[in-house]
Amino acid sequence: MTSIKPLGNRVLVKRSEAKTSKGGILLPDSAKEKPKEGVIVAVGEGKYDKQGQLQPLHVKVGDRVLFSQYSGTEVKVNDEDELILAEDDILGILNN
Repeated sequence: MTSIKPLGNRVLVKRSEAKTSKGGILLPDSAKEKPKEGVIVAVGEGKYDKQGQLQPLHVKVGDRVLFSQYSGTEVKVNDEDELILAEDDILGILNN
């Protein structure tokens, strides 16, 4: 169970596992590029527009998303590294 509830138009994302290189070379964690995709584990309520109307998010818990490489803030939740980012930083929803 997630212990962080994102506020506003923010989401909590669990990054996908890093993929190994095609040549089978093992890289240290510091040299690996962090995945730019993950699964949404929690969402905020949405963002209020200038008229005071709540604009709900376009994503939901369980969506697999693609996001910018340097976006968001890394947090540790239940001993797992996760990412809080704004919905605007999400580039798209990945289909299976």
